Amino acid sequence: MAETAPAPAAPAPAPAKAPKKKTATKPKKSGPSVSELIVKAVSASKERSGLSVAALKKILQAGGYDVEKHNSLVNRALKSLVTKETLLQTKGTGASGSFKLNKKAAEAKEKAAKKKAAPKKPAIRKRLSRKQ
Repeated sequence: MAETAPAPAAPAPAPAKAPKKKTATKPKKSGPSVSELIVKAVSASKERSGLSVAALKKILQAGGYDVEKHNSLVNRALKSLVTKETLLQTKGTGASGSFKLNKKAAEAKEKAAKKKAAPKKPAIRKRLSRKQ
């Protein structure tokens, strides 16, 4: 009995890849962003020491925003507004405590907007005439 080595088997063909399914893109929500809602709520507040997070979330919920579902979004927006200096944090740290509107930053933005909106006068060029 002669034993012979089996011939090397041809590599198995790779299984055919299924075509990729395109995921449906979510349509952009219309309406103001969370940070805009927060700024409006804080600016409307008459609290001298600022608006607390609990009161802010109640105002947002009364306005029709689902705070329970988007709690982390609200907290992240609060932190970013503090770092952008749109809001001042009067008490607490992070996304807790009380917040009020930074009036100095708001005035600076208004002045910058007025400067951009001012129309520029075209520069008048004078030609030098030569005597011949």
